[in-house]
Amino acid sequence: MTATQIDLQTKLGRLTLPNPILVASGTFGYAREMEGIVDLPRLGGILPKTITAEPRIGNAPWRTVETSAGLLNAIGLDNDGVDAFLEHHLPYLAGLGTPIVVSVAGRTVEDFTELARRVGQCDGVSAIELNLSCPNVSGGIDFGTNAESCREVVASARNACEVPILAKLTPNVTRIADIAQGAADGGADAVCLINTVLGMAVDWKKRRPILGNGMGGLSGPAIKPIALRCVHQVRQAVDIPIIGIGGVANIDDVMQFLVTGASAVQIGTANYYDPTVSMRLIDQLPAALDELNASTLTEIIGTLT
Repeated sequence: MTATQIDLQTKLGRLTLPNPILVASGTFGYAREMEGIVDLPRLGGILPKTITAEPRIGNAPWRTVETSAGLLNAIGLDNDGVDAFLEHHLPYLAGLGTPIVVSVAGRTVEDFTELARRVGQCDGVSAIELNLSCPNVSGGIDFGTNAESCREVVASARNACEVPILAKLTPNVTRIADIAQGAADGGADAVCLINTVLGMAVDWKKRRPILGNGMGGLSGPAIKPIALRCVHQVRQAVDIPIIGIGGVANIDDVMQFLVTGASAVQIGTANYYDPTVSMRLIDQLPAALDELNASTLTEIIGTLT
């Protein structure tokens, strides 16, 4: 079977993507920064930096710390705010010919609802990702740790716009399947699993945390086993499409998430040290599917036995 005969298309509820390789919010800027080295129209989807209602300067430094198997960050949702995004960034993104999933974050249900309303009515927006799980801002994970709160914010955002809604969930909970069920009950088209794992780094000589925020979110290879576990648990318990996130850096990682139950993946930390990784993964997907005697992506999703 040739690469051209293999169908990489995937569906996330009402959202259809040309392939399952997306770039995660916060790791790809507003995409303009990557246009010289990444063939942006080939991506399955682009998630620009999370936006909030007002501009945010983020947390005090240090904001990032490398670990032995990943990256700790406490950026604090540093962004230009929704007005600047809609005026300066979205027109460029909308012209790429790539599905654009806009990540939004708020402190209240009303914040999320208004952001969904404003962003969702704009041309060029394929879907909205509700960032319900940022560990680096006050109140950032509140909606992602309670199933009813999750349901409420998802339902309100869904009622405020017509584009598909994705809910990005935190692993820092007792039963992530319960939170995913809340998202599904609220009408989410898919859930994104997982956001970063809460952690910290310490300077023992100064006897102080290294991150200015004290704690931050761990990403990269260290969290992939946790992410796979979360995808597996949600796949078994909740009837909703899943986007797998956490330590995806090579084709084996992609395939592990797909057979475990994810319909797509987001590339995050790997973008920093290997900016063209997404292109390589798209190139390698057909051969990996052919190795499983599959001609479509959907044939292998959730086939873990």
